[in-house]
Amino acid sequence: MRNTFLSERTAQDIDRLISKVLRDLSNPRPPLNLDEVRYLLKLDRQFYSSTDDGVLREFIHKLTLAGKQIAERPSLLLDVVRKWDLKALFLPDRKRILIDSSMPEMKWRWSEGHEINHSLIPWHNTLMMGDDKATLTPACHDKIEAEANYGTGRLLFLQDVFVEMARSSKPCFKSVGSLAKVFGNNLTNTLWRYVEQSDKMLLGVVCPHPRYLPGDFDPSDPCRYFIRSRSFLAQFPDITETELFRIIQSYCGRSRGGPLGNSEAILCDAKGGYHLFEFETFGNTHEVLTLGVWQGSRPSTIHVL
Repeated sequence: MRNTFLSERTAQDIDRLISKVLRDLSNPRPPLNLDEVRYLLKLDRQFYSSTDDGVLREFIHKLTLAGKQIAERPSLLLDVVRKWDLKALFLPDRKRILIDSSMPEMKWRWSEGHEINHSLIPWHNTLMMGDDKATLTPACHDKIEAEANYGTGRLLFLQDVFVEMARSSKPCFKSVGSLAKVFGNNLTNTLWRYVEQSDKMLLGVVCPHPRYLPGDFDPSDPCRYFIRSRSFLAQFPDITETELFRIIQSYCGRSRGGPLGNSEAILCDAKGGYHLFEFETFGNTHEVLTLGVWQGSRPSTIHVL
């Protein structure tokens, strides 16, 4: 999956909503306490298991999904959770956030923030409770998910507090790790936000460990996430995940976790110009995270890896 950028108007609308929440919390310092956010917004949070429908069944007689009562079919909500592989969801009529407890705990914070944003963005409530023909359209689903992801990043990283700290830091994985600790978010989410907000040419990649590929690995789609800063996307719109994975594979060490190596590589921009990037990869024992930082342009006679 590649990151996408919202229209300026939509981003500003969501930012205004986030700003109000943070002002009402007296502009807190990091890390943001999500218990305080839920209290402010009068939201409830509970956990369920995608392999146990007990928690879901507790609310079934009062819940609605896409504007339809589901009391007649108690398994409908669970069917939807499994069909879409949902790890968290927001129930607007009960102002309740449900999180799948079988998901790794390090992902709970982002998932909760994501559902808080669904509750916060007014047009999401309308979609979630409205016309199921609209809500089930893949393009519509992708759009509201991108909006919720943007809002989650702005909320959990306290808007420009993170931007100022990130842009004043040296672009390297050590900076990403330090900011992850300051803001209380995991490395993957921090890498995403670090790259996306940058005014420099940065890229981020999250993929399986090249030395320990899973059985279902698809070489034509090797990366879980490919994150681009705006300036990188503008100059390198045609760079592919397979190209980046080959670079990472060429230098990545065999350790399961921690620093896995770094290397320089040449990338070709949309106009045929060559640029040197410094790649740095870190393993979190589940997958590997890579930060690529632009170092400068190079003569067009250089051989491309």
